[in-house]
Amino acid sequence: MTHVVPNVKRKTLHPHLEANVEKGSTIQTDELPSYRTIDQKGYEHETVNHGNGQYAHNGIHVNGIEGFWSQIKRSIKGTHVHVSGKHTPKYLGEFEFRYNMRKTPTLMWPRLLASF
Repeated sequence: MTHVVPNVKRKTLHPHLEANVEKGSTIQTDELPSYRTIDQKGYEHETVNHGNGQYAHNGIHVNGIEGFWSQIKRSIKGTHVHVSGKHTPKYLGEFEFRYNMRKTPTLMWPRLLASF
């Protein structure tokens, strides 16, 4: 589930992780310093170091989430041009739905209609 956060500081990100990710889960991230102490919160933490040119090793990567954000950025630049901060959560909800349904596009319309 996507959330809008005001910054990527540790004190901002960790409460979101703890509220949404089950303890004992494995979290894969890049080398952002805010993630360094995730393992102290009861999670397995695996990293890739983009700064050193590392994008995957031993099955560890963040390619899925990077692809998700890439699609959002392309959509905003190409279709929406601008996204109001006030409505960002709604846009993220739309992108999340479309991304999660990308492999079963024939189900998108019926599921969307069923949500009303």
